Amino acid sequence: MIEALKNDEIIDQFGGRFKLCALVQRRWLQILQGARPMVETEGLTDLEVVIKEIVEGKIEMDLLVEEEPEDEAG
Repeated sequence: MIEALKNDEIIDQFGGRFKLCALVQRRWLQILQGARPMVETEGLTDLEVVIKEIVEGKIEMDLLVEEEPEDEAG
C-alpha cells in the first residue's frame, strides 16, 4: 500500500513529497483521535487506511495560504 505513494502523479498532485507527508500525518492523527475512515478498513492498519484514502481521492490538501502580516514600518 505504501508503494502507491511513490507514484509521481500523487506526489505532484499534492505539491511535493513534504506536503504529501504533512497530509498523511494530519489525517493519521485524525484517525488516531477517532475520526471515521472514508474507506473500508478491514485488515488494514491506520496508516494503510490513510494511504488508501489518499490514493482513492477521498481526502485533499487544504490549500489555504496564510496571509503575511503587513509591515508596519512602511
